[in-house]
Amino acid sequence: MDVYAPQVWQPHERPLLPGSPSSPIHTFEKRMAFLVVGFIVAITGGLGNALVSVNLPYLQGSLGVYSAEIQWLPAAYVMANVSMNLLLVKFRQQYGLRLFTELFLVLYAIATVAHLFVHGLASAIAVRAAHGMSGAALTTLGLYYVLQAFPAPHRLKAVVFGIGFSQLAIPMARLFSSELMEFGEWRGLYFFELGLALLSLACVLWLKLPPGDRIKAFEKMDFLTFALFAPGVALLSAVLALGRTVWWLESRWLGYSLAGAIVLITAALLVEHNRARPLLNTRWLTNANIARLAMSVLLIRVVQSEASGTVGFLQALGLQNDQMMVLWWVVMVGAVAGMTVSALTITPARIPAQLMFSLAVMALGAYLDSDSTNLTRPADLYLSQFLLGFGGAFFIGPTFVSGFGAVIAAPNNLVSFSVMFSITQTLGSLLGTALVGTFQVAREKYHSSILVDNLTTLNPQVAARIQSGGLGNLAAAATREANILAYNDVFLMITLVALLTLAWLLARHLWSICVTCQPKPAHNAQTGMANVSLNNSGSR
Repeated sequence: MDVYAPQVWQPHERPLLPGSPSSPIHTFEKRMAFLVVGFIVAITGGLGNALVSVNLPYLQGSLGVYSAEIQWLPAAYVMANVSMNLLLVKFRQQYGLRLFTELFLVLYAIATVAHLFVHGLASAIAVRAAHGMSGAALTTLGLYYVLQAFPAPHRLKAVVFGIGFSQLAIPMARLFSSELMEFGEWRGLYFFELGLALLSLACVLWLKLPPGDRIKAFEKMDFLTFALFAPGVALLSAVLALGRTVWWLESRWLGYSLAGAIVLITAALLVEHNRARPLLNTRWLTNANIARLAMSVLLIRVVQSEASGTVGFLQALGLQNDQMMVLWWVVMVGAVAGMTVSALTITPARIPAQLMFSLAVMALGAYLDSDSTNLTRPADLYLSQFLLGFGGAFFIGPTFVSGFGAVIAAPNNLVSFSVMFSITQTLGSLLGTALVGTFQVAREKYHSSILVDNLTTLNPQVAARIQSGGLGNLAAAATREANILAYNDVFLMITLVALLTLAWLLARHLWSICVTCQPKPAHNAQTGMANVSLNNSGSR
């Protein structure tokens, strides 16, 4: 029997794309089961890495490594996650969903078990890389399960929830990671991660996705592209993850790595540009609408990095994670609310407005944080962090839908879209964190220099402070105040980025409306209608 022969489907069952499941009619109970399994799988894809990301300082002490070395853990995850998206789509199309699912979950579980017995930085990096590969698979798998839970008229809502579930990983990790660390230090995190992997494996074996079409997808040139693209992305990830820690202009290897990344990624794109059936369609990726979508998502990801600035600010005040529990609950509620409202309101025509609304909400949240002082406490940040959590979860679904519409029209661009979306999400997060951290350090040095210049013993208050607390206490207070001022600058910078991105999207949307409304010559009516359709598609 030819496994690649097209199957006969009922009209309502037909898979959307090769490699995706079919869509039979399910009972209500089975739909709920698909929804629960989709949530578990999506959370597994994001929570393991989130637990590590929010506990890097504690893991650094447990592993006995330097601050620069521990940054290899998030870098390894991004390296593997972005690169695997280059092959996973075709793997799923050629070998089917079942092998796709079970292989990557088993790989993830084996790597986690190995790390529990082989303790060290090298094994921790291996686990993060394995999680990056499986995470790329689980994000898509979770989306497919959630799609089965919704009837056809509500598939857009399913997409918002399927993509949005993974966005809950960071606030969830902050809520209970301290207890896991108390339970077994670093082993507590990895035991929980192993438990998630095994639970997801049990769920997908118990409730299998409906079958889909399989096609012969791989070509020999695909692996040449991967051999060039994967190390290029790895080098770029290393630069973004470690640049702020080892400092950009002080480590020669950063420059060599960046140069190598540019050469390798450019070579991969040149190979693809000249292929008849490219893995990465460079012409489609450089289309004005797709390029604008990628840039807008990247800028929104930079805005979302405000969350890392908030954590750094509170830690600069001496607060521990246990003192921020209510704040993380507020962020979680905001994220759930943003995802739910986005799902309830999404239509293709509303997507531009939804993206702009999310930016406005996040800009307001960042601005509210920009007047913080040494008296600011988590309770003072509830409103701003709720807005940021809401806006961050609100935008992700409409963003995915706006790009995926172009993929449905041209299914061969599915790999290109998957890689573009992965780069803007995962590499965008690294870029945002690097920019925020670098800007904060630079502004802290600036404010420190001003504060120190004004600390003179001729000032009676300074003299009294030295006499009562000592020079060391005064220096610590000056450093703390410089950090607070620097974080306020960070929040203002993020506000400005959000507002500029909002203005750009609004200008583009208004321009598309003007072009659409222009009257067309009567003799060219058919061409005019085609242009209107194209402009409407681009605005969505």
